[in-house]
Order: sequence, then structure tokens, then C-alpha cells
Amino acid sequence: MWTTLKTSFTRTMNNLILYNTPSWLTAFTTGKGSGVEALGLRLEDLALPRQVHSDNVLWMKEAGRPEQTDAVITDQPGLCVCVKTADCIPILLYDTHKRIVAAVHAGWRGTVSRIVQKTVKQMQPLNPTDLHAIIGPGISLEQFEVGDEVYETFREVGFPMERIARKAERWHIDLWEANRWLVEELGVEDIFVEGTCTRTSEDFYSARRETINTGRNYNGIYIKEFKL
Repeated sequence: MWTTLKTSFTRTMNNLILYNTPSWLTAFTTGKGSGVEALGLRLEDLALPRQVHSDNVLWMKEAGRPEQTDAVITDQPGLCVCVKTADCIPILLYDTHKRIVAAVHAGWRGTVSRIVQKTVKQMQPLNPTDLHAIIGPGISLEQFEVGDEVYETFREVGFPMERIARKAERWHIDLWEANRWLVEELGVEDIFVEGTCTRTSEDFYSARRETINTGRNYNGIYIKEFKL
């Protein structure tokens, strides 16, 4: 049985999604016509990795563009960890006890290599119920058609194919559900799947619809700075 989802979201004008999270943090996804500037952020102030579809996870204490990285973690107030997507799956994580946040970029390769689980393990939650996951807009099961070799790659490393795959003329993989399963495997209960397919929604950038040269959706999370 799927978990009860506690997180919700509000979509504002200009395709900016603000997720319903505790008051001490902000989590968001930007689409077309929006940007991090709408939240008072600047690109140069983000912890924004140069993504390569790896399973590399990095703790960050200050803004920057680390190479060869697809997930970033911080406990620093005011530092926004962020990943860019255009059909791949963004996952935003936060620990309500330790006050740690993370942003994960999970395409099919990152999903197969379990990058979200590796990120959670580096966050080291004291209890899995302290951890919360937001799975943002990405390509849907219906739109993510793959070859037999990709299907076999998932099957060979132990994914529940009856749960995440469907066969039409070719195989289709549900990356949302695959990553939900990965997080559930670690005992996390609060998992929110936003559910917008970037391949079919004109509100978000899609590499499959618009080629890899299209823009990118920004998915970020940060701990607010409280001034006394």
C-alpha cells in the first residue's frame, strides 16, 4: 500500500511551484516563465552541480558549481541546494530533526544506481520518519518509452518491475514510482509525488519534446535564515 502523503504544493503564477513544507524551509520547482529570481535568489548563490547522470553526492557549505555531481546536501541556513531537470526526476529531501536538506537529479541512470538512497544515507537521519521526500515534475510512465536493454538494467539490479514497468509496443518505465520505491525501502513514510509530466505539459521544459538544447526547470530547497 502506498504511503499517505502529507506534503502538498501551491502553483503560483508563471509556473512556479512552492511546496508545502515546514516554516523553516522553502522548496520549489520553476517552470517556463519563472526562475529562482522570483524567490529572491541569484544563480550565483546556489549550490548547483554540473550534472552528468552519475551517482555522486556532495555535501556543500557554500555556493558553487561542483563538477561530476548529481546530488547536493547542506545544513547551512540560506544556502539553496538545487538541481536542473528537463524530463529527469528531481527529488528534494529534508530532515525535520537534524535540519538537513538535499536536492537530487535522477534520470534513469541515476535511478538505477540508487542515487536517492545514497543521498539519504549521507544525510544520516536518526530516524527514517524524520525524513521527507518531494518528487517533482518529470517524465511520466506513459511518455518514458525505453528499449529492452534499459528494462533489463532495472530488472537485473532488483527493481520491482511489476510496479514500475508497463509493456505497450515497447517497455515504459515509471521513474516517479521507481524513486518512490527506493525511498520507501529506507523506511521513509512521507513521500509526495507532484505528478506533472514534463513531456506533455507546456508549462515545463522537456528535452524529449524540445531537444536537449531547451531550457531547464530548477528544483531547489533551502533552510531559511532567521534574523534576531
